[in-house]
This record gives sequence, C-alpha cells and structure tokens, in this order.
Amino acid sequence: MDKRFQILREQMVRTQVEARGIDDFRILEAMRQIPRHEFVQPQYSFKAYEDTTIPLLEKQTASQPYVIALMLQTLGLRGDERVLEVGTGSGYQTALLCHLAGEVYTLERHARLADRAARTLGRLGYDNVDVHIGDGSQGLADMAPFDAIIVTAAAPALPYPLRAQLHPQGGRMILPIGDLYQQYLELVTRFGKRWEIEQMRRVRFAPLIGRYGFKSHDKRPNNDQDDRLASV
Repeated sequence: MDKRFQILREQMVRTQVEARGIDDFRILEAMRQIPRHEFVQPQYSFKAYEDTTIPLLEKQTASQPYVIALMLQTLGLRGDERVLEVGTGSGYQTALLCHLAGEVYTLERHARLADRAARTLGRLGYDNVDVHIGDGSQGLADMAPFDAIIVTAAAPALPYPLRAQLHPQGGRMILPIGDLYQQYLELVTRFGKRWEIEQMRRVRFAPLIGRYGFKSHDKRPNNDQDDRLASV
C-alpha cells in the first residue's frame, strides 16, 4: 500500500504541479515526501493525490495540490522564516510549511479540524509547529511579527491585524481578496509603513469568517468546479 501511495505522490507532483510551472525544488521534494493521504479521512485516501478538492470535517474542503504549491512558491520561503498559516484545515499545507520554514504557527477556527490536524502532525513527527484555535482574520498578535503569512480563505479586504503582524522588513503575505463569487490571489509585501500589493490569478475560495472577514451568515457560492478552499 505504501508503495502505491508513493507512486501516486510522484504522479501528482509531475503531472499536476511541475507541469503547471512550479519549479521550486524544495516544494517539489516536500510534496514527494509528505503522505497527503494521512491528512484526510480514510474514505478519501486515494483521492488525496487527485487534482480536486477533498471534503473535510465541518463542511470544509482541502484544496488542489497545485493551488497549495502556487501559493507556497509565491511566498519564496528559504527555510528560516517564522510563518503564520491562517486556516489549518487538514494540516497538509502545515506539514509542507514545516519542511519549508523554521517556525510555523497555524490558526484554525474549527476545533475539530485543529485537533485532528495537530494529532496527525504529531504522529508524523513535526515538532516546529504550534496549532491554535481562533479567529483567523485577527491572526496571532502575541507571536508576531511574521516573516510570511499564508491565508487559505478569501477576505473582502486585506485584514488590518494580519497586515500589522507582517515583519516590517520585507514580510510577505499571500491571500485571496474579493467577494463571495470571485477573488484574486494577492501578494502583499511590507517595507516599514509601505505595502506593495501584486494581484495575481483569479480564484474562488471559501470565505474567511471572522471579525475582519465575512460574517458566518453570509452565503457562499456552491460550485465544485472552481478553485476554492476554506482549509487545506
């Protein structure tokens, strides 16, 4: 069985990630190593390596591998960064961050998801990560500043607390910004009191729920064919 999953991982990296322009060696190697099937419910084990979203607990979804790789490559992690992940989800992207950065802090609003991800990460031996439960739109001020922030749900505007928690000397954040139906990935880089924003590809993510995001009663689109995720 392990050999089968190893073959599926290699196919995933080669056909879904490398073939679409992801060329960061460290990301590719991490994706080849991490058993993504361990992070999803058993009935979805073999779907873990497909180019599709995967259902999680709390009616959340895990994103396609390519979307994860694209966001990580855009951050340009070198290996020594202090990183905040907003939206722990399954914990798979968290594991990738543990390979790519020095310290990882991950924040999830659903306690069941956070607990399951923490158990999986611990079982697989990741010890450079802290899992927190709370409002992702407010970040983790006590642990700031962060060299990089990655947000895996869409905000209507750049959340002020997350912007303020970026390191003033080149801190960078990637997140989707827009309404409930259409967003764009944006890369935000901080230089002191100045922020540079680069708009990238169009996407459709599930909403970031919280004080500086969408409200829990806001309706989100239901279209499984779109690139979207609430958690990864």
